[in-house]
Amino acid sequence: MIGASISVKPLIIAVFAISSFLALLYLSPSTKPIPLNSSVLSVSHRLKIRDLSFSSEKLSIWSVKRVMEWRPCKWWLQGHVSVLPAENNGYIRVDCYGGLNQMKRDFCDGVGIARLLNATLVLPKFEAAAYWNESSGFADVFDVDYFIQQMNGFVKVVKDFPGEIASKEPFRVDCSKRKGQFDYVESVLPQLLEHRYISITPAMSQRRDRYPQYAKAAFCQACYRALRLTRSLEKKASELLEAIPKPFLALHLRFEPDMVAYSQCEYLGLPPASMEAIDAARGDRKKWTGELAQLWRKRGKCPLTPSETALTFQALSIPTNTNIYLAAGDGLMEIDGLKSIYRNVFTKSALLSGEDFTNMHGNTKAALDYYVSINSDSYIATYFGNMDKMVSAMRAYKGLHKTLFLNRKAFAELTFQGLKGEELLQALWIAHKDDYVMGRGYALPDCFCEFKL
Repeated sequence: MIGASISVKPLIIAVFAISSFLALLYLSPSTKPIPLNSSVLSVSHRLKIRDLSFSSEKLSIWSVKRVMEWRPCKWWLQGHVSVLPAENNGYIRVDCYGGLNQMKRDFCDGVGIARLLNATLVLPKFEAAAYWNESSGFADVFDVDYFIQQMNGFVKVVKDFPGEIASKEPFRVDCSKRKGQFDYVESVLPQLLEHRYISITPAMSQRRDRYPQYAKAAFCQACYRALRLTRSLEKKASELLEAIPKPFLALHLRFEPDMVAYSQCEYLGLPPASMEAIDAARGDRKKWTGELAQLWRKRGKCPLTPSETALTFQALSIPTNTNIYLAAGDGLMEIDGLKSIYRNVFTKSALLSGEDFTNMHGNTKAALDYYVSINSDSYIATYFGNMDKMVSAMRAYKGLHKTLFLNRKAFAELTFQGLKGEELLQALWIAHKDDYVMGRGYALPDCFCEFKL
């Protein structure tokens, strides 16, 4: 016992000395810790902001030299996949819900799952939803024969269940609420082996990093190579693309009543008509108020308004005469906040006419926005939803790297700090410049690899 006490005493003294040294460092005015998020600058760093080169007249965000880009991984492009087994474990159909890009995401996930479980993929069932003004199915949007051809060797695809089981409803497996360590092989494969034909709603939070490479390759092939619009829809999309003055920026702006209601964000000072529309869409979902509302916004959870978007565009030195295609629905609120500064704003409803357009449903209209966005000269999103993830990844696949997501968290923190005018513009420039240089949020990592420039 005496020997143990002698050996412990120097250790206690050393720990005390180190702790005192760290405390002095922390309390020293010249060595206070800098916030972990270096993109968001505090008021105490304003002098540093003024020292950095900034010109709202000469340098736009697209002129900044990037240091990293996302490009398709070679293991997928070169087709290094395992040979499909001669026998499979049954049939899987993917049941898709929501808007077009959410359904596309779920379907791509289902392709990877079918390959993972060694199943034959049945073309998906798209939800018919009055909420989305939607009744079109998979074949109304995508070229079915082209998809089957492109997936040859990655996964076996059929248009429907075979005759002996086509009249029966498949066994339904809903994985949409599964999270964490959920495993398809452990949880879904036994049901596939038992029932032989199942329908599946994939989990929203995927763990594709745990997939074998052949399953990931099937997912990548489906998302970025095999899904092509039908000939008639692509013709209409090409017509829309040609009608937009060039060059142009595609902007995905999310400030519809349902989006604001879903975000639970508080917006003060909106006109009564906008507030009424938000309240009508809110239903039982309550908005955050007071300090909780500020905290929620500081976490970057709130969509930018059109006015905030226009201000950020000015900070990024995007000229006010820029041609902007608005990739959005018809329910946008406060759009004059953008148009009062950026006057060359174009929409599909203004550029297209005819009965064939007015009769289009939600999915096909969303497909037009998607097509224009992936072929635009530059693309900016005010959110990071399903469409934004799909568009940014496809633009990376096509080698179009002028893509940026507006930093809602930076905007909220900087404005809450009291920054205004030129000082706010400079701080927003720095936050977004860092994001653009490093390619943050630029593409999904499942099929893309970092490429340093």
